[in-house]
Amino acid sequence: MPIPFTCPHCGAQTNVADEYAGQTGPCASCGKTVTVPPLSGVQGAYRPPKKSTSGPMVAIIVAAVVVGLLVCSGLPIALLLPAFQSAGEAARRSQCSNNLKQIGLAMHNYHDVYNCFPAAVLTNEEGQPMRSWRVAILPFIEQQPLFDQYNFSEPWDGPSNQAFHGTSIVTYRCPSDAGSAPTETSYVMIVGKGTLGGEPNEKVSFAEVKDGLSNTILAIEVGGSGIHWMEPRDMTVEEAVTFITNPAASPFRQPHPGGVNVLMGDGSVTFLSNSTDPQTLRWLLTRDDGQAIPPSF
Repeated sequence: MPIPFTCPHCGAQTNVADEYAGQTGPCASCGKTVTVPPLSGVQGAYRPPKKSTSGPMVAIIVAAVVVGLLVCSGLPIALLLPAFQSAGEAARRSQCSNNLKQIGLAMHNYHDVYNCFPAAVLTNEEGQPMRSWRVAILPFIEQQPLFDQYNFSEPWDGPSNQAFHGTSIVTYRCPSDAGSAPTETSYVMIVGKGTLGGEPNEKVSFAEVKDGLSNTILAIEVGGSGIHWMEPRDMTVEEAVTFITNPAASPFRQPHPGGVNVLMGDGSVTFLSNSTDPQTLRWLLTRDDGQAIPPSF
């Protein structure tokens, strides 16, 4: 039943539907707040309050206002992109550093069990490469099931082991190495005489690192390596020196601008810039040359 109602502010008369009895709202004529009288003897019906429009909608509106202000003020949005890109690269470099720390921890856990670092390259009696250090430490990076399936009686690319050639290991991938195949490794040991990776089948212990673990590089990051993580192939001292100090002359690319992350023998990770002195770098890449470089380089 309609309720006759007269606005106390403007005097406008109208009939209001009884469902609005006892409700407060704006007058249709003057817009001022009025209250519709309740039906005689009946309490006005309860109306739940309207939901707030705060939350995600407010965030969207604020974002739109900010963008609008930037555009209207003549500041191109493109100027913000370098900051966003820089933050993204910093996060990827941090993740890459964490990968190397996991590898370093796995290497030390391997040493705890076998009293040596894994040989970078393990061959059979005929000298045929059978497995990489990246396969050897699989149990120590939570990849025991994959390790158990590896056939150690055949080469890394033998018939049985080819079944795993499509498998990607996140720990072996730098997030900034986007241009490489997912199965390629972004981390290589330094190999050769006097290095922690050693020569084929050589297993180096802590005691043999005469220059000190904190002064000797164990592994480095590399982009576009072209090396499957299972493949027993890494980087020599001179390849590493060229790669770090003269990247334009190297067939590999640096995932991060200005230098590379390196894993030291003690498990710590540091960033070496392209301006690192080549001879200093050679000392850091070998374990027993008598040149113990301080951690600050």
